[in-house]
Amino acid sequence: MDPLLTLKDIVFRRGDFTLQIDRLELQPGQVYLLQGPNGSGKTTLLQLLALLLTPASGEVCYAGAPVTASRERQRLRQQVTLVEQSPFLFSTSVYRNLAFGLRLRDVRGDAQRRRIAQVLKAVGLDGFECRQANALSGGEIRRVALARALALHPRMLLLDEPTAGLDREVLPIFEQCLAALPAQGTTVVIAGHDADQHRRLGGTALHLERGRLAPTIPGVVPRQDVCA
Repeated sequence: MDPLLTLKDIVFRRGDFTLQIDRLELQPGQVYLLQGPNGSGKTTLLQLLALLLTPASGEVCYAGAPVTASRERQRLRQQVTLVEQSPFLFSTSVYRNLAFGLRLRDVRGDAQRRRIAQVLKAVGLDGFECRQANALSGGEIRRVALARALALHPRMLLLDEPTAGLDREVLPIFEQCLAALPAQGTTVVIAGHDADQHRRLGGTALHLERGRLAPTIPGVVPRQDVCA
């Protein structure tokens, strides 16, 4: 089976910073924990994986095929979802925030309502459909952003510091949902600083230092909890 996404001989420059990835293969249905100090390039790497940035040199392959044309990038972006460190929500209800992307994919009516209810329950926000986004706490905003991403059924989910600031009682719910995604066919890449998260979620640890990846660290098989 081909890797879902491959970076080969990638060089990306932003000001004085250079991200250089000799080779990175992300397999379908796996969890990857991307760690490294601030300024190491984690967010930049996530944006490259999300096909939001074009490297100065090197090759990006999706499902074994090189990604070259901008039209192809736009099409594939519907299969890859990035949840940023400070996610943006529209100043409207939680339901409308989640429905926006679904409407663009022509998911409407009962199917839309069922999917939104399902993902809100998965992130521990059952019944939040009518809540206003501007009245949510920081942790609730992060969970709504995750639910919005999950509702799109992405093949690859990229998360930038998703658990920062979450309450202790919420963290197990959040991580249980993430750990279940590979069994549903989703590749998950989580950037963060929590060294224990690798042991809790399993998968493969990736360490980024000054724009370069260290050798990967195989982990345990991810848990197979069902994300209801």
